[in-house]
Amino acid sequence: MTETEERNEIAVVGAGLAGCLLACFLARRGYPVALYERRPDPRTGTVERGRSINLALSERGLDALRRIGLDEQVLADGLPMRGRMIHPVDGEAQFQSYSASGDRAINSISRGALNNALLDAATSLPGVRVAFDHRLVGLDATSGEMTFETPQGTVAAAASVVLGADGAGSAVRGQLLAYGLLTESVDFLDYGYKELTIPPLDGEFALDPQALHIWPRGTSMMIALPNPDRSFTCTLFWPTHGTASFASLGSPAAIERHFAEHYPDLPPLAPGLVDDYQHNPVGVLGTVRCTPWQAYGKVGLLGDAAHAIVPFYGQGANCAFEDVVELDRCLDECADDWSEALPLFQQRRQENAEAIAQMALANFVEMRDKVASPLFQAGRKVEHALERLLPGRYVSRYELVSFSTTPYAQVRRRVRRQHRMLGAVAAGAAALLAGAVGLTISRGRRR
Repeated sequence: MTETEERNEIAVVGAGLAGCLLACFLARRGYPVALYERRPDPRTGTVERGRSINLALSERGLDALRRIGLDEQVLADGLPMRGRMIHPVDGEAQFQSYSASGDRAINSISRGALNNALLDAATSLPGVRVAFDHRLVGLDATSGEMTFETPQGTVAAAASVVLGADGAGSAVRGQLLAYGLLTESVDFLDYGYKELTIPPLDGEFALDPQALHIWPRGTSMMIALPNPDRSFTCTLFWPTHGTASFASLGSPAAIERHFAEHYPDLPPLAPGLVDDYQHNPVGVLGTVRCTPWQAYGKVGLLGDAAHAIVPFYGQGANCAFEDVVELDRCLDECADDWSEALPLFQQRRQENAEAIAQMALANFVEMRDKVASPLFQAGRKVEHALERLLPGRYVSRYELVSFSTTPYAQVRRRVRRQHRMLGAVAAGAAALLAGAVGLTISRGRRR
């Protein structure tokens, strides 16, 4: 590589989902790209136990994959989920469709399989190289000079632009923070997550594979997503402290008693339940905010590195993929002037990132507390009826978030307008009804 090419190279730190997709988009624009990843090559290594969290890939993520011709390949390994299956403590499970038509679906995708597909796509493109086992420990944001720790020792590198796509614990963001180039806040939930597995039953799915399964339990919940091998990955979302927390269950007997009482349909389907519970780690959940997302027009952040969110709307990866599409659009509009494109990218995306962060937190309450409520279920039926009655004019929040690319901030504003309109209609109907009742009484008295 010549000196000129070395200066023009774009460094993408983080070869996860967003980083690999970003490398594909940049290579398509003709940039030489260096992908740096702190972990070994995931295609040859072993996956850390209990750290998968299946993805719910929906329209925003598919839109990004479509632009590089990967959507069909990825969907071939996905499983469409057309609604929620609610598992009460007692009684039969109940299905709640995601869409009014009943035919729209989000897709259960293996995070690891998608990462590998994107990594293969990136490294097959001319001008893309990848360096694994490279942990960023130093960054000069004015020059693009980087320092990495590797198994062979310290390595120096440089790039004309450095892009941090290295997740919620971003080393790039950490470097910018250390030099006072941004401020950040990290709001952790008092909840963690732990994964369990439901294996195939007699070679088939033990539960309906066309649904995202939810066990809502008020202050906690469990979900399960189907896998192509006919297993389900279950994720417990429980408090981290207190009497009904991960810390409160120690012995195998206590674990078995708890699940038999609160998730009675699970133990017969999960023979490895106790082992999974005892040995799979507890992950943390939180929301990351920072500003600015760039420094000197040479270093930028996107995806979870800029705005990590909790997973309860299934939008983390979808939102990060949408970031890549928007950055690509900004580069088009700014004629590849990074000093203009990076601030414009933040201007376009920060409001949307905050909107989905708030909606994801609200959806956690909905999933754990409300979905089993008859009142909530009746409200969903009303929403679906309105969507059928007023196609295109009334669209639920879930449809707008999951089945469109309407900017998240616009979704929030539109849903508020719709709710105000419904409130006004309901108030008007109540007034008319009260007036009619009053008139009837008055006439009765005159008689």
